[in-house]
Amino acid sequence: MNVRAFAALLIVAGLAACGQRGDLEPRPGQSLPVAPYGREERPTASELLETPPLAMPERSVELRRRSEEREDDPFDLPPPEDAYDEPDAATGVADPD
Repeated sequence: MNVRAFAALLIVAGLAACGQRGDLEPRPGQSLPVAPYGREERPTASELLETPPLAMPERSVELRRRSEEREDDPFDLPPPEDAYDEPDAATGVADPD
């Protein structure tokens, strides 16, 4: 039992030591991506990790906390009655009249 507890402690300590809190750099022999079109200098690793505002927009409306009546929508119209006419068996086309 003691050996198992010690082995588990070593595994947990080893996994905890795996995380590196240093700056990100490309692997040896590789470089950062080329500069985007229209930009002179290459972006740094930290600039590449920044999330642009379009990827995570801020919420502009408050969430509803209780059910409320919806406003009347003038574009919420039922379909025309003749839209569901059966197609002609011979031609496969619905009669427009």
